[in-house]
Amino acid sequence: MRKVQLNPVGWMSQLSQMEVTRLQDAANGQLFQMFKNCCLAVLNSGVDEDDFEVLFAPYEDFDVKLVRRERGVKIELVNPPEVAFVDDKLVRGVHEHLFAVLRDLLFMGNKYAFMHQETPAQSSEVTDMVFDMLRHANALEGNDAVNTIVCWGGHSIKPNEYKYTKDVGYHLGLREMNICTGCGPGAMKGPMKGATIGHAKQRYKEGRYIGISEPSIIAAEPPNAIVNELLIMPDIEKRLEGFVRLAHGIVIFPGGVGTAEELLYLLGILLNDRNAQQPFPVILTGPAGSEAYFDAIDQFIGATLGDEARSKYQIIIDNPEEVARTLVTSLERVRKFREAMGDAFSFNWSLRINDAFQHPFIPTHDTMSALKLDLSQDKADLAVALRQVFSGIVAGNVKAEGIKQIKENGPFELTGDKALMTRIDTLLESFVAQGRMKLPGSAYEPCYVVNKS
Repeated sequence: MRKVQLNPVGWMSQLSQMEVTRLQDAANGQLFQMFKNCCLAVLNSGVDEDDFEVLFAPYEDFDVKLVRRERGVKIELVNPPEVAFVDDKLVRGVHEHLFAVLRDLLFMGNKYAFMHQETPAQSSEVTDMVFDMLRHANALEGNDAVNTIVCWGGHSIKPNEYKYTKDVGYHLGLREMNICTGCGPGAMKGPMKGATIGHAKQRYKEGRYIGISEPSIIAAEPPNAIVNELLIMPDIEKRLEGFVRLAHGIVIFPGGVGTAEELLYLLGILLNDRNAQQPFPVILTGPAGSEAYFDAIDQFIGATLGDEARSKYQIIIDNPEEVARTLVTSLERVRKFREAMGDAFSFNWSLRINDAFQHPFIPTHDTMSALKLDLSQDKADLAVALRQVFSGIVAGNVKAEGIKQIKENGPFELTGDKALMTRIDTLLESFVAQGRMKLPGSAYEPCYVVNKS
């Protein structure tokens, strides 16, 4: 049996005795299994695998413990994966990420008890929680330069698309922009990798590669090797709010249902009348050959949310330099707007996010079949429902609890307006045909049935 003890790093290196006691209490509670799973995922950083069962299967004898010390706690790993070590020493970045997991899941989880209580009823309370978690992770420090670009896109993308994400990241890095992604492989890794080269050429010493995940995603998408700041939000809704509050601009690469969910979430927010004046640059981009993907997305948005939603983004094909130059111009408008509003550069307080986008949606067969999928409803309500459709399919594809439900009870069933269901089915079929549902080499079995009758 191999045991490794790790000294605390970062903010977790100085804790009061009361804080240590609370951490130990949390380690004996409901959060601990989630903490253990996330630690194992972090220890597999860089492994390309999106099936949590395959990822975890070799490590049934793995365990993690908290060891109390006078000035805080150590993490003790029992039989950790060898992939996390170099010459018998734990990789430094993995060491840091393990204490990020401890901070976000046990310390902050105990503070907000987000596994034991319903989401706070007030929208402001949710935003305050997101702010507090970003602040404790030091994510807001250094974010006042108005240069943080959130990059969304699929974990399962083609080689030429991956290369393109690196090219875009490179041109962003040359312009001293920092990168924030979902922290996994594919379109989440590429921009970070490209930006590191751009930053190096400019001798930019403050490069940030921020990864924001959540407990049920990180197990299927372990952090890539470039991430130097890891945050784990309690659920997908807090994760998405963390992205848009932290971002100064967003770039969206080709992806699958997870990327569609993120785009629909963002458009639902930007369609709010209270956000109408807010400059929020959103660019959809990919290499030559990705036109069909973006045409399918654009047509779906136009047919469901309308031309106003389409006006909230622009599509740039096969031109990484133009993407970067467009963002430079747009970020200046963001800076001037924040100054005029008296808003912080580091955290977008003035962005209005309605409750429906903040409260967790728990995908089950009942909640998925109960979604109101009707083109005649208000666009804001439709955006919420569509986001939940794709969120549920993400769960069925890669999240442990979703995969378990599909195995036990069969696929989720989606029912609604025939015209809308046809459009949803067409978009999903295009994702399947383009191999965007699973990593290359694995067959995809749909976790959903679209009822168009």
